[in-house]
Amino acid sequence: MTHLPSTPAFETDLLADLARRRHECLLQLRTLGGRQLTLIEAEDMSQLMGVLAAKQRLLGELNELERGLDPFRRQRPDERSWRSGELRRQCADLIARSEEVFAEIIAGEKQGEARMQQHRDQAAARLQDARAATHARSAYVGDASYSTRLDLSSE
Repeated sequence: MTHLPSTPAFETDLLADLARRRHECLLQLRTLGGRQLTLIEAEDMSQLMGVLAAKQRLLGELNELERGLDPFRRQRPDERSWRSGELRRQCADLIARSEEVFAEIIAGEKQGEARMQQHRDQAAARLQDARAATHARSAYVGDASYSTRLDLSSE
C-alpha cells in the first residue's frame, strides 16, 4: 500500500512526490501491458493471469495515488507555493509525460482486448468446425451401419 507523507514544508512537495510516484506506477503498468500483449499473442493464459494479478495490485496503488492528487485538482495552479520555479517545471513535465504514458497504456489495453476477442472468435470457429465434423462423422457412421447389413441367409 502507498503511504502519503505527513505534512511537508510546502504542500507542493507532496504534489511533486505524488506525481513522481504516479509516473513510476504508470511506467510499471506500461511494462506489464507490453508483457500482457506478448502473452496474449503466445496464448499463454497461465502466465497472463500472473501479469494481470500484478497489474491489479498496481492499479490499486494508482487509485490511491489519484485520491492523494484529488485535492490538487480542485486548486488553481497559480495559487500554489513552490520551493522553486524549476521544481514547478519539473513537476509539470512529469505530469505531462505521465499523461503520455497513460495514453500508451490505454492504447495497449485496447489492442490486447482486440487480440483476445480475435483469439476467442478463432477458438469458437474451431469448436464449431469440430462439432460439425463430429456431427457429419456420426451421421455417416450411423447411415453406413444400416447400409452395410446384408442378409446372407439362404432360404
